[in-house]
Amino acid sequence: MQLTFLGTSAGRPTRTRNVTSIALSLPEPQCGFWLFDVGEGTQHRMLGSRFKLNKLERIFVTHLHGDHIYGLPGLLSSRGYFEGAGPLTIYGPSGLRRYLAGIFELTGVHLGYELNVVEIAEGEVVADDRYVVEAAELQHRLPCFGYRITERPQPGPLNLKRLGELGVPAGPLYGKLKRGEDITLECGRSIAASDVAGTPQPGRVVTILGDTRPCDNAVRLAMNADLLVHEATFAGGLEEKAAAYGHSTFTQAAEIARDAGAKRLVVTHFSSRYDDEAVAELANGVKDIFAEIEPAVEMTDILIPRPPLTNS
Repeated sequence: MQLTFLGTSAGRPTRTRNVTSIALSLPEPQCGFWLFDVGEGTQHRMLGSRFKLNKLERIFVTHLHGDHIYGLPGLLSSRGYFEGAGPLTIYGPSGLRRYLAGIFELTGVHLGYELNVVEIAEGEVVADDRYVVEAAELQHRLPCFGYRITERPQPGPLNLKRLGELGVPAGPLYGKLKRGEDITLECGRSIAASDVAGTPQPGRVVTILGDTRPCDNAVRLAMNADLLVHEATFAGGLEEKAAAYGHSTFTQAAEIARDAGAKRLVVTHFSSRYDDEAVAELANGVKDIFAEIEPAVEMTDILIPRPPLTNS
């Protein structure tokens, strides 16, 4: 599992930064990716990268400000040209369906694949056998959501030596045991998955917040997260200006991470007044509040490692 920032600028693009979009790459067996926001130019950022639109599985929109969604119609249209592009679900605030329907009607777009638009409320928005995604409303000038992605615990490694002693043939039965299913051999012998698998591995938690002032829901969504992505539009000391625009400072982002007990903080959504050197200095300047802070760098992967395995 890893994050790639396809845009880190607030409000408008700059010569070195695109507007907001984040890709979350999923591990096996999916090997696909999700997008969080699709600012203008997002699909251009993908050109020449490993990201192929037929591997895009879900899109999560935080809010309807243009720097977070103006790239969405073009990306959805282009996806139809990729062979094997299957159904796609987009999650976001009320009004998202109307926004897309209006553009598609006026421009005569035919996607060629099934598109589902889910206008969300607070609470659980996705739950499958690998992940749970929760949303909560933040404090911005438009309705805006943050997302908490929780990976379900994964089965531990199989004890291959024990499987050999029990006479379990390699193949589909290994897969069943790996998924936690008990099996019965042809001889009638029953084997419990718990007897041949290691300790289940805890899942990872990633929190990706939209634009926001500091608020209780930001802390709740980020509680004990392995990685928190929080906006840092302004430098510390500009809290009054940040509040007026519904944003946060580097100082406030560090305080949210600290209060939530997050393990790691990546800040993004930087005002165009700050160049890369200034952004690095601003992040270093709040390490006394939260040491594990780093600024997002576009097209750089941020790995989210699994916790160490503990074998039974």
